[in-house]
Amino acid sequence: MTADTLAALLLARTGDERPGLYAEERVWSWHEHVEAARGAAAWLDAHVPDRPRHVGVLCDNVPELLFLIGGAALSGHVVVALNPTRPPAELARDAAATHVTLVLFADPYAETARALAAELGVDCLPLGEAAEPAAEPEPAARAAEPAVRTAETTLRAAETAPGVRAVEPGDLVMLIFTSGTSGRPRAVRITQRKLAIPGRSLAALLTPDDVVHCSMPLFHSGALMAAYAPALASGAALVLRRRFSASGVLPDVRRYGCTYLHYVGKALSYVLATPPRPDDAANPLRIAFGNEGGATAVRRFGERFGCRVIDAFGSTETAIALTPDPAGPPGSLGRLPEGVEIRDPATGERCPPARFADGRLVNAGEAIGELVNVTGAGLFDGYYDDPEADAERVRDGAFWSGDLAYADAAGHVFFAGRGTERLRVDGENLAVAPIEAVLREFAGVVEAAVYPVPDAVAGDQVMAALVLTGPFSPAAFAAFLASRRDLGVKGVPRYIRICRALPQTPSHKVVKRDLAREAWRTADPVWLRTGTGWRLLDDEDVDAIEAGFAGHGRAHLLEE
Repeated sequence: MTADTLAALLLARTGDERPGLYAEERVWSWHEHVEAARGAAAWLDAHVPDRPRHVGVLCDNVPELLFLIGGAALSGHVVVALNPTRPPAELARDAAATHVTLVLFADPYAETARALAAELGVDCLPLGEAAEPAAEPEPAARAAEPAVRTAETTLRAAETAPGVRAVEPGDLVMLIFTSGTSGRPRAVRITQRKLAIPGRSLAALLTPDDVVHCSMPLFHSGALMAAYAPALASGAALVLRRRFSASGVLPDVRRYGCTYLHYVGKALSYVLATPPRPDDAANPLRIAFGNEGGATAVRRFGERFGCRVIDAFGSTETAIALTPDPAGPPGSLGRLPEGVEIRDPATGERCPPARFADGRLVNAGEAIGELVNVTGAGLFDGYYDDPEADAERVRDGAFWSGDLAYADAAGHVFFAGRGTERLRVDGENLAVAPIEAVLREFAGVVEAAVYPVPDAVAGDQVMAALVLTGPFSPAAFAAFLASRRDLGVKGVPRYIRICRALPQTPSHKVVKRDLAREAWRTADPVWLRTGTGWRLLDDEDVDAIEAGFAGHGRAHLLEE
């Protein structure tokens, strides 16, 4: 067994009597965590059909899920992380596609789980039966000194542990579905190394005295790779919150003494939308680590809560990773690493560097391309039983991410959107991410999403959905846009939709296809930009807009 396995990281915590896992009023030492995982491994061996040994799980962030994942790492079983927010028909498709042979659940998903199991024709059991802790959790005050471990003792513990199967870095531990923001979710193969390597890398930010806050859902990869695995590798304690709560983050940080916070997507923005307090920075937080936070939210969060925010680039596939450069320009993801290029998806050629005027990208058509790992697939071990999806991502030995980006002459990378988020306005290609970055600077904006809607004549129009802390002022908005030299004329939205909340996945990624499909056909207020300013869209406006599509033979676009 090598160090690049989740099993080795887990077994290295054997004998570590320091608090390792907090969940509400309960706490387990790391040693108790390991013993609970061993118990789950034994239960899986006794109860799960031999082929395939795929166990579907429907639950929130509960300790028993981590014990089950540890048990799978030790025993060779596979945990299929099902998203309980998916509609029943789609959930059934996900479970069937991943050959689930047993469904486990925790409250409040009993009814959903039983219906799913009945449709699949498999058994359904409470998660607690599979991951019953081996011992009663210790009081929260318990804090013995950690055992000193080296790489050599880690491997020895892993190799000599009774009842543990020999595992390899490429062995499957989980199947986790992509967020599905731009298409159907796909089941990514999560191997032993896919969890261990990020865990060991991020553990460099931590010590055994640190406390990691985890409120992002464990049925997505971010919480496992950037919260659980680093805590496990470093010996830092992990605080598990059942579900994300914007108002609950700072109280959690103070209650448990959290020094490291993991986030994904728009979570930072929603925390920032909570009422500010003069003592916000009086907390133990040192680092907030995540991705897709947005430059404005990253800056404001760090300033308000007195911590360093590291907004990295990554995906469930983990084939491309970009390390933030503190000295880089605002909004950049870091420099292009060796072996990663930005290529034109149509020609396969490398895109030229971006050029800017007054902070605005002026050669988007040629500079924006797809992030590609030209050396191979990195930590991507493929999708499960989906050769067509594999072929879409890995072509001629290179991994095509589907993520759009551009880079300046110095190699600093800027995210431009997903592969489906490129706009074409009046013959000019635009990227959504730079427009969103500008809109987030408008006073009172909690979050912004930019997406294309069809133009009656040709191409697209820019539409934006805003979540605000107060009423929308068209005059103030017009003045704000006029002051921004980094936003070109064609990037100014034609439509502004005011939302209470944006449709999003449980990992706080906006589902833009829903917004684009609704376009201006929504009960939310929609403001239309005219030659004289902004005004609320009414029924007569909608009729006129849609008549324009019919007049140009493009009415079919409104039905797509």
